[in-house]
Amino acid sequence: MTLGRMRGAAMAILFVLTLSIFGLAGDGITKRVRFAKGKSSVTLSNSVIRGDRDKYILGARAGQRMTVRVTALEDNAALQIERPNGEYLDGAGEMDDATNVTIRLPESGDYRIVVGGTRGNASYKLTISIR
Repeated sequence: MTLGRMRGAAMAILFVLTLSIFGLAGDGITKRVRFAKGKSSVTLSNSVIRGDRDKYILGARAGQRMTVRVTALEDNAALQIERPNGEYLDGAGEMDDATNVTIRLPESGDYRIVVGGTRGNASYKLTISIR
């Protein structure tokens, strides 16, 4: 094997390893949200790395009112809320940069709350209330 081919093979291996490392970094956490007995709200704290998104899954019924608020020390976190059918709720889509949403839920099922940083890493508190 020539020196040029060895360098090419080494670069290919390095590229594959780099992709593997970034693949292992994942896309944030995925967690099912449960309220403590007798409670209708919960506050969760976490940090999300730039480019990752944390996902929180919450079962709810049509007609319930859900309030979701995300705060970050550097005001650099936003949220989206996906309906059980995968569509985003009005005002809580990918382009809305929502931080506080209150809505009467249109259908029953699992809603997914997605939190990500708007710039850089974000340490956040997420408060979810359902009534």
